[in-house]
Amino acid sequence: MTQASAPPQEPERIPAAAVGADRAPVWSSLQRRLLGGSNASILLILLAIVAVFAALDSSAFVTVTNVRNIAVDVSILLVMAVGATFVIITSGIDLSIGAVLVFSGVVAVRAMEAVGGDGTGVALAGLAAALASGIAWGVLNGLLVAKARLNPLIVTLGTLGMAFGLAQLITTGIDLSPPESVGEFGIGRIGGEVPYLVVIAAAVALLGGIVLAKTRFGRYTYAAGSNFEAARRAGIAVDQHLIKVYGIAGFLAGLGGFLALARFSSTTIAGHSNDNLQVIAGVVIGGTSLFGGVGTIVGTTIGILIPGVLQNGFVVVGTQPFWQEVAVGAVLIVAVYLDQMRRRRRYNPR
Repeated sequence: MTQASAPPQEPERIPAAAVGADRAPVWSSLQRRLLGGSNASILLILLAIVAVFAALDSSAFVTVTNVRNIAVDVSILLVMAVGATFVIITSGIDLSIGAVLVFSGVVAVRAMEAVGGDGTGVALAGLAAALASGIAWGVLNGLLVAKARLNPLIVTLGTLGMAFGLAQLITTGIDLSPPESVGEFGIGRIGGEVPYLVVIAAAVALLGGIVLAKTRFGRYTYAAGSNFEAARRAGIAVDQHLIKVYGIAGFLAGLGGFLALARFSSTTIAGHSNDNLQVIAGVVIGGTSLFGGVGTIVGTTIGILIPGVLQNGFVVVGTQPFWQEVAVGAVLIVAVYLDQMRRRRRYNPR
């Protein structure tokens, strides 16, 4: 009788977690640092960029004057970025803000010309016209997105072309100049040190942060972006809320149009073609998710500083400023990648 052969032994299994164990702790730690706190991560990136430029030319980069220049450069973008943050948290997008800024500036100048003269009253008339124009475009975007159920990318791409085209029709493509009082406001400083534009941008960011983090409106914004249908079933009037959110973005783009008039003393029609991309890049770099439901004004403020610091730093060290677009694009891709990693970690923590 033949003796039964012993069953073949299975090869020893190596736990998947043990593969690459020597590098897993390092990679896991890096993931936790990058994915755990978005604001802290973006702040570290900003500080690293500042450190690089400071090391390359500290005598020109790390000065009060240069810091002031950076703050002024990003102030108008930050005003628009606050509105864009609300929109993107609802999982929307607004490509029209740069064109709305231009249109609002043009309407403001025409309104001040109609009033005639110069002075505070005339400037306030221009400001009111700019804000009304911005709100009108924002509400139009909101109605088309919320009521007509059109894709926000297509809607705002269309209104971008409309706003920019109408601005050129009104001016026949020639830049307009506001009264002198508006230009003086753009270069004025509080106590001779802090520019008015920076104070306004900081106030808008502070108010936007409080509304987003501490009010029912902010909670509704997060809810609409996290789960549209669930928010509707919870009793939130989502359509009306979206209209309000896009209206706020338009309002702040209109304010940005007036501030741009004040800073440049001109409508600078051709100078804002990339404003929407810079704003959206800053918001996304700052940790606001393109998928909606996640974002903070603190993160946006840090994120919007990165393009400004890069542009300023390249000029200071004598590098072509076109490298700013390359660098911002690379940081934007990294930011979107980290956002996707955070989402995967949230829904699949293993």
